Amino acid sequence: MSDLQLEILQKLDQLGEIQSTLEVFPNINPQVVLSSLNSLKAHGKLEYTKQDKTYYTLSKEGEEIMGKGSHEIRLLQLVDKFTKLQIKDVATHMGADGKVGQARAFKNGWISKNKDNELTVSDKISSVNDVQDETKDILVQIKNGNYEGVNDKTLNDLKKRKLVAAKKEISFHVTKGADFSTELTKLETDLTADMVASGTYKDLKFKPYNFNSEGILPESGALHPLNKVREEFRQIFFSMGFTEMPANQYVDTGFWNFDALYVPQKHPARDLQDTFYLKDPIKSDLPEDKAYLENIKAVHEQGKFESIGYRYDWKPEESQKLVLRTHSTATSAYMLKKLAEDPKPTRLFSIDRVFRNEAVDATHLAEFHQVEGVLADYNITLGDLIQFMEGFFEKMGVTGLRFKPTYNPYTEPSMEIFSWHEGLGKWVEIGNSGMFRPEMLESMGLPPNMRVLGWGLSLERPTMIKYGVQNIRELLGHKVSLDFIETNPAARLDEDLYE
Repeated sequence: MSDLQLEILQKLDQLGEIQSTLEVFPNINPQVVLSSLNSLKAHGKLEYTKQDKTYYTLSKEGEEIMGKGSHEIRLLQLVDKFTKLQIKDVATHMGADGKVGQARAFKNGWISKNKDNELTVSDKISSVNDVQDETKDILVQIKNGNYEGVNDKTLNDLKKRKLVAAKKEISFHVTKGADFSTELTKLETDLTADMVASGTYKDLKFKPYNFNSEGILPESGALHPLNKVREEFRQIFFSMGFTEMPANQYVDTGFWNFDALYVPQKHPARDLQDTFYLKDPIKSDLPEDKAYLENIKAVHEQGKFESIGYRYDWKPEESQKLVLRTHSTATSAYMLKKLAEDPKPTRLFSIDRVFRNEAVDATHLAEFHQVEGVLADYNITLGDLIQFMEGFFEKMGVTGLRFKPTYNPYTEPSMEIFSWHEGLGKWVEIGNSGMFRPEMLESMGLPPNMRVLGWGLSLERPTMIKYGVQNIRELLGHKVSLDFIETNPAARLDEDLYE
């Protein structure tokens, strides 16, 4: 038993009850007292209730008002002394207090302002000496610990003016427990085999179990919210018969990232301000399929497969430059080229990281994740793409889509996908889609009647909506809270995703 615990029991025995531990033990920290009370309560020695009391202390400015009077009363006396006082001269006589005094005096109706910008005593005041300084009187009352007649509104006003500060006083009312005594017997915490065998447990006292106490959480890792939503997307793709593409190659050549996708070599997307280029190594080899390279060159320069081309000199060395891929469609292009070896209906998807040389703000990062799907089949049309998009997004709880024509270098026709956002009260873009160009597919060796549908959306946008994240930097990067990652539940892409 500690000295404090013994002292508490002796005082309780002497007084019968302790009305306030703050009065009986004024020099002991209330938290230390609470710790001893909890220990004694566990032994059945006492019971206690917590008593919180709020009181107020005067700030330095409040103490000065008690001596000199409030700012407003001093201003009133100053105006009365000069009969008239220019507003610009208030600060000369009262300093920074003058501005506060002027506002309060006007509010109380004590002073008026004439057309010459002069302050005069209000007609409502018959004698300045009869005006009661309520602010000073209340502060004196609070200083003396008397709060009678001082309402919450008055206290809040004084706190806003920083004349008083609230302090909390913690105390405990203590009464005797069922097993009260001034002696403390150690309680056993474990029932051992020896106690049972010898029967000594019958004469021992055991500490009661606290069934409300929470156990220590086991240390474990946690999936990032992006991975939770990513896994939900993966399951949707798998349920629709898709195969996941190997999309973990972040560095790719300009050929697969741009040229194979019919993006001209002078396109703005290939500029340094939009794309990250590698310095070492600076370039890589082109595909070994010479016929495919000739098709790409022809399509870009003068056109082929019913395309008119871009009419410029295509340079192989530009295609050899290594970049951090700007979209996962580079992987889709590579997989479609492999499909040309054995053309058959295929469904592929990928969800992985891409990189853009963008300014970082609340909605943009230099790296993000792209969800992409491609569907290859014979003689399919734009109507099949729309029908598929509606079925795909319906599995995420998103219905009533709208489609808007747009331009993509490697798809034609192309469509932006919109959904109604209940929270914003407007249609928001949730993805991009289109049919890959025949000149892109036939260059690879795919048959003319095989069409490929493609679409993509970001992983970050639905994740931010699902988890209520306003700033993308709080979702991905060094500003992410580990507590945010550990405590958020698994994602379900249900109907509330875009609401």
